[in-house]
Amino acid sequence: MRKQNSTFKTAFISEAGSGLENNDYFAYVELDQYACYVIADGLNDLPDSKSARLATQAIILAFEEHPSIKKHTVFSLLKTANRALVKADSREKLKASVTVIVTDYAKVRYGYAGNTRLRFYRDGTVKEQTKDMSLGTQLIKEKELPENVLSRHEQRNNLYTYLGQENGFRPFVSKKFSLENGDILTLYSRGIWENLDNGELDDVFSEAKDDPQESLDNIEDLLLSKQPGNLENYTFVSIFVDKVFLDPNRKRRIKKMVAIAMAVLAIVLAVSLVLWLLHRQRQKQMDEMERRYSNMIEYIQDDNFLRAKEECGEALKLAEKLKVKKEIQEISDYQKLIEAVNVADDTLSSGKYGDAQTAYVTAKERSRYADRVADEYIDRQLSHITDYLSVFDYIQLGDTLTAQGDYERAEEKYLQAKSLATKTYFEEGRKDAIDALEAMYASRDKAEEADTQEARAKASNETGATQLASDGDKAFAEGDYEGAKAFYAMALEKYQELGDTAHAELLQTKISSSGQKAEENKQKERQAEEFVLAGKGEEAAGNKLEAKKQYLFAKNLYRELKLDDKVVEIEGLIEILETAIEQAEKESLETEETAQVGSGKEDFSGEIGPGIISSQPPATRVFGEE
Repeated sequence: MRKQNSTFKTAFISEAGSGLENNDYFAYVELDQYACYVIADGLNDLPDSKSARLATQAIILAFEEHPSIKKHTVFSLLKTANRALVKADSREKLKASVTVIVTDYAKVRYGYAGNTRLRFYRDGTVKEQTKDMSLGTQLIKEKELPENVLSRHEQRNNLYTYLGQENGFRPFVSKKFSLENGDILTLYSRGIWENLDNGELDDVFSEAKDDPQESLDNIEDLLLSKQPGNLENYTFVSIFVDKVFLDPNRKRRIKKMVAIAMAVLAIVLAVSLVLWLLHRQRQKQMDEMERRYSNMIEYIQDDNFLRAKEECGEALKLAEKLKVKKEIQEISDYQKLIEAVNVADDTLSSGKYGDAQTAYVTAKERSRYADRVADEYIDRQLSHITDYLSVFDYIQLGDTLTAQGDYERAEEKYLQAKSLATKTYFEEGRKDAIDALEAMYASRDKAEEADTQEARAKASNETGATQLASDGDKAFAEGDYEGAKAFYAMALEKYQELGDTAHAELLQTKISSSGQKAEENKQKERQAEEFVLAGKGEEAAGNKLEAKKQYLFAKNLYRELKLDDKVVEIEGLIEILETAIEQAEKESLETEETAQVGSGKEDFSGEIGPGIISSQPPATRVFGEE
């Protein structure tokens, strides 16, 4: 009954200005009890960015699910839009400024992030207005410069809070205030405030009549008359509150509430005491959970993942006891990250550097879901592993040169290995380098003492075996496990001829490992082919999103196998599928627009411009970029 007994008139203009495309977006929904109005300004450089539309749609859909004008609801709407931009699959990181208004047709509240603006007029004067979340605003405030200087300040678009921000997202939400008949709410983007000052806007609305479209026309005429050289996308929305909802049962409800309150006062006091005690206990548990959570973050930042694991486990127990789903999910993500890092650390400590490198890469994937808090530590460990492997490469190359009798160059490689190990505090590698140097010096002395043809022939055979083994290692590292088996087999034959059982046993192990890895790659390739077939089946059945997921699974496997031609092939299938999805959405929008025009009705005040989406439930309208 609230909407039926109130009158809100809404009109807007939205144009691309000097740009090729309009990256602004405006949408609103008016339900029976509540209404929501959203304006967004895309901040991306790409001309086809959909950040503003995605943010606006996320807010409208979330509001329709849980309509309210409570402060935490507005916070939730803005955080939902921020998560949608952060997690969006795009060529670049999506960013946008946004302002949202929610009302129950009697009171209103607003929230915003970035530099889209709101001005609220009552009796021709400004009652409420937003402040841009930019460095330019702070500098102007510190230097006590006129506010209109901001439209030309070089830091006006350097925002410290905006949608698409992974860390430190802090939107502003206003208090709730009452509406009166004749109030005017306005929303507008950069293209307006960079070219029209506040005084010019106030002049228009101080003389506004009953038609919001007339005021918009005056704003647009004033803007275009200035003929700016580089006019940004501009959007202006005006909401005229002609009639505010009055609750007919308010006095009767108050009397009834007083009577009930007097009757149950004693019960309420007793229940309140119990609830207070329960709340106090719960609050203590919440405080303890927050303390544990904070300790966990600090330990992670201090690279102490063992203690972080302990604190994380205790925090998760408390979260599960309190049944706070959001905190359970967040702490669980941190727990998975901590476990992955500890596994990688244990693997590194055991000297399995190749496996440790893989484990740290897996941990970094986990870090994406935990605010990337461990990225710096993981990158540092990966850098150490790279250095460790380089030390072993130098030693191995020195071994090869020693086997070839090139002692001068072998000494150079061993010294390089020793220097790098010393620089990176890699004691094991340093010891191996020193041992290799001593062994090389002994070999050199022995070779100098007994420089016979037989020794040279044997050295040549050993060099050939070492080279074959080295070629096998190289093929193994590059993922050519079949080629590695061939090299190892030839090297094994030479070592067996030389009677070198130690190297022969090592090569038997490498041959077995190569065969196992080759079989694993074949299994992955078969699995990738199954994903492709499944994707094609889903695509044939019309399940395009499921088909895309199957193709992405296949693409990841082919990328692991370094089958670039297969990766390109799958990317082609995905591109065709995405084109089909976009075409289907476009045809659906055109069908809905045709149906709306054909009905001969308009559900909102003002002229309907291009880019209108009307796929929401009744009394819902969404307007978008061109």
